[in-house]
Amino acid sequence: MRTHSLTRATAETDITVEVNLDGTGAYDNQTGVGFFDHMLDQLARHSLIDMTVRAHGDLHIDDHHTVEDTGIAIGQALAAALGDKRGIRRYGACLLPMDDALVRVALDLSARPYLIWNVDLPTPKIGIFDSELVREFFQALSTHGGITLHVDMLHGINSHHIAEAVFKSVARALREAVEQDARKADAIPSTKGAL
Repeated sequence: MRTHSLTRATAETDITVEVNLDGTGAYDNQTGVGFFDHMLDQLARHSLIDMTVRAHGDLHIDDHHTVEDTGIAIGQALAAALGDKRGIRRYGACLLPMDDALVRVALDLSARPYLIWNVDLPTPKIGIFDSELVREFFQALSTHGGITLHVDMLHGINSHHIAEAVFKSVARALREAVEQDARKADAIPSTKGAL
């Protein structure tokens, strides 16, 4: 089983993450930020990566540190669970509709983090959640997971739909990228021989 658990503690947050890349999409995410928990549930469910997150952060200030640091911790856990990446497909992509929203994601588990973000959330808040934190989460995930991640919003007028489409589309692309490639189960998916 490709699993990893870690705890990341700072003066601002205390976060524990457990992931199982060969799961069924089971989730139990509790960060104290309701909308964010809903998005993490989507990430787990649609990637088929089992995920448990416990985050305690300085929510009396705002949600920023909790969301960003959770992205860091999940990225680190994913990278550790992937190990040397032997036998994975490496690349994943998804074009995902959700009502008015249409989001395209392509990613590479390259160990070369890079985020391209072409997403315009039309409102500053989704309920009480700061919309700008959607990008902050994926920047942290990309950086600490070693993921080249391109996210493009093609259509969308509702911020909730757009954000949810982003999480689901990243999840579906991640599912494809972490899957074992039956044709190259013992090979590193790079001509360099390492990722």
